[in-house]
Amino acid sequence: MGARFYAIRQDELGWVSGMVELTAKDRDLLALLGQNARMPVATLAKRLAVSRTTAQARLERLERLGVIEGYGLRLSEAYASGLVRAHVLITIAPKSLAQVAAAIERVQAVTELHSISGAFDLIAMIAAPSIAELDRWIDEIGGIDGVERTQSSIILSTRISR
Repeated sequence: MGARFYAIRQDELGWVSGMVELTAKDRDLLALLGQNARMPVATLAKRLAVSRTTAQARLERLERLGVIEGYGLRLSEAYASGLVRAHVLITIAPKSLAQVAAAIERVQAVTELHSISGAFDLIAMIAAPSIAELDRWIDEIGGIDGVERTQSSIILSTRISR
């Protein structure tokens, strides 16, 4: 049985939602695209042991269903290892989530922002070319109206990245 997930997809009448079931081949296709989103369809087909037409049809289906929303950039390990990265835990004032999130979105060094459970409200992933630059970005986040407190952890190494 395939993995089920909640997807929002568009039809001719507007946005509808529903459960979509992924097959093992769908999951394999997504894993291959996760390794290299620019992999040619012919290569994807060969690795999946399906025809090029079948691989293209699966890809278009996953895009149409909203499983694949787009294709992104993955930095080389050589470049990424030169960046100083950190997790910044953020506590915000009540009813300030939208304002704080919008301000954090404008912080260039922020690569991800997540709502979390626990003592903190948000966690931001940031990357900068130096400790001094990282410090400047963390101070900028701490200075945003509605941010009450931050706690940072610098990433020393990455043990697993998928």
